[in-house]
Amino acid sequence: MKGLKTFYICTECEYKSAKWLGKCPSCGAWNAFVEDVQEVAPAATAPKRVSMIPSLGDNHAVGFTDLEIPDYMRRTTGLGELDRVLGGGLVHGSVVLLSGEPGIGKSTLLMQICDSLGESRRVLYVSGEESGGQLKLRAKRLGVVGNSLFILTESNIESILKEVDKIKPDVIIVDSIQTIYSASVNSAPGSTTQVKETALSFINKAKSDGISVIMVGHVNKEGSIAGPKVLEHMVDAVLYFEGERQQAYRIIRAIKNRYGSTNEIGVFEMTDKGLIEVDNPSQMLLAGRPKNISGNCAVCTIEGTRPIIAEIQALVTPTAFPAPRRTTNGIDYNRMCLIIAVLEKRLGLKFYQNDVYLNVIGGMRLDEPATDVALAMALISSMTDRIIPDDLIAIGELGLAGECRSVSNLEQRIKEAERLGFKHAIVPYRNIEKRKIETESINIIPIRGIYEVLNMMKESN
Repeated sequence: MKGLKTFYICTECEYKSAKWLGKCPSCGAWNAFVEDVQEVAPAATAPKRVSMIPSLGDNHAVGFTDLEIPDYMRRTTGLGELDRVLGGGLVHGSVVLLSGEPGIGKSTLLMQICDSLGESRRVLYVSGEESGGQLKLRAKRLGVVGNSLFILTESNIESILKEVDKIKPDVIIVDSIQTIYSASVNSAPGSTTQVKETALSFINKAKSDGISVIMVGHVNKEGSIAGPKVLEHMVDAVLYFEGERQQAYRIIRAIKNRYGSTNEIGVFEMTDKGLIEVDNPSQMLLAGRPKNISGNCAVCTIEGTRPIIAEIQALVTPTAFPAPRRTTNGIDYNRMCLIIAVLEKRLGLKFYQNDVYLNVIGGMRLDEPATDVALAMALISSMTDRIIPDDLIAIGELGLAGECRSVSNLEQRIKEAERLGFKHAIVPYRNIEKRKIETESINIIPIRGIYEVLNMMKESN
């Protein structure tokens, strides 16, 4: 006999429990259980699961040498920065999940690419959050004509798929997947089961009919995509839209991409006319940089194939509390603690008596070790109140002994610094020892360790 069953499911590993648990016994995640209600049906009437890759009959094993690499057809989205992150454009029959904080500009981005995609393709925009009038108003503000754009304000997946069969679009945009529900699943829209089932329906449609699908995903209070973790495994690409709503700049990055690199980023500026591509992120990040101020150092990081010069700011001030504060924005907290420990041990600086605040300008996040020397210099500069020259850039990785390790793509970083007018560059000695870098207008300063940096700052002041 049919009935309703209430249970709790872990959003990380989908472990089911009859009661709410603070910690998942399967994966160890805290506060990951959400309530779900599901209709219990007899085994004979249970729905048949469909594979995400449609079967064309009986499959047989094929020799690896007999396999051929498919030629994935891509279509440009009209935004070069988005195409860069996707690996060259939107792949035919792929499923992309776009996520970001509320109000960051996800719907604006999707409406803008509709105009370019609609020039040669039929685009279906499925909205479960806004009415047709609201979408028309946004399109008018953004200057979107939408000759081949169709708007569907519907949340039921069965009705959406019927409309897809009738219109036969080349691209489907779903805003958002958390608002779509299936009538065959007896739970609320946005629940773990509903998100999984509706996303699977879109993926099956994309793979069987060769339709490109872009789904918008909400984020929870922890910043991860709401719904089951398996949602990120099901799709072909996962994009994160980052930035502060109070600031004009936005960064889009891929954390998963089956058809391209996950190291590329796209930079946009939010205006009253929509998102505008930023072709020169380094110049944007250095705009408004203060002059002759301690605790400020420039660094060149590599994002995919693109060198980007960012600005690290450090503020070291005496603490009024027994335990000093440590705050970071754009830099890994543990990495900051490691650099502070090296400076305390090797240089004798007393950071344990001071609060430390670190910030990367423009919403950038620096993850690679090549930023260690610049981070250390900013901390030393703020601690000793010695000013780092404005035309100096620092590149290099620090070890626990205070030694400066070599980095990759040094020539590319130096050329970017030279293009933006920097006159001096601190680089690892081993990079220069292996290969001489030829430059015309920038002075290369090789160092072996953090001790030379401190002596250099003493001499300059």
